[in-house]
Amino acid sequence: MAKARNSTRNDLDARLRERMIGLLNQQLADTLDLYTQVKQAHWNVKGPHFIARGTARVAADESRLPELPLGSLDGLKLTALLADRYAALAKSTRTAIDNAGNAGDADTADLFTGISRGLDKALWFLEAHLQ
Repeated sequence: MAKARNSTRNDLDARLRERMIGLLNQQLADTLDLYTQVKQAHWNVKGPHFIARGTARVAADESRLPELPLGSLDGLKLTALLADRYAALAKSTRTAIDNAGNAGDADTADLFTGISRGLDKALWFLEAHLQ
């Protein structure tokens, strides 16, 4: 069943647009999956073996963040949902900074600190749109 699409001034045949949407979405899914698998391999290569913990499927299973709704959303509502997720990840990252520091691993704490800065900056930008 084809999903109702927003009106467009694009002159391509509607059936062709639908086929291309399917093609683009499939390629995007495959590309993102491959990207995370390459990232996984890059971070965990040790000799001839890999530790499989960073793929999209594993991340989806283990993430503590709620899934974004897949349907079309109002821009401000979507921005608010993203801000919620950035805030949650920023909070857990600050906890990770403390945990790494308390464990005596200053380098890992510093890595999380850099990530925390980026998350807080992005959250500031998102919240600026909501004011």
